[in-house]
Amino acid sequence: MARPKQETPTTGELEVLKVLWKRGPSTVREVLEELNTQERTRAYTSVMSLMNVMADKGLLDREPLGRAFQYTARRPQEKTLGGIVNDILGRVFEGSAPSLVAHLLEESKPNALELEQIRKALEQYEEENHA
Repeated sequence: MARPKQETPTTGELEVLKVLWKRGPSTVREVLEELNTQERTRAYTSVMSLMNVMADKGLLDREPLGRAFQYTARRPQEKTLGGIVNDILGRVFEGSAPSLVAHLLEESKPNALELEQIRKALEQYEEENHA
């Protein structure tokens, strides 16, 4: 039986997207170099295969650049992250934002500065959406 199509990026795809959001349009070699500064080393062919699959899935745009291709994230970071959060909210927390926030706070254990930033974000949300 075929696996159902995943709407949100996999962990590996998200790693590639983060590089592209940070760097902008990049070749496989440039993405590979950035990924290999992180905790584990990857092979060129593995990253190339992953990026080609991502282009086929519509996550990346691919344009010829000499003998290589240049890749760009198709959706902006905020749209993609919003989709991931929305997916988790629906699938895991049955649409309950209070439950999601409670679990997020319990798991991340924010410090005083982070809690203040969260309070400001809530105040800004209320001003913009309930004025």
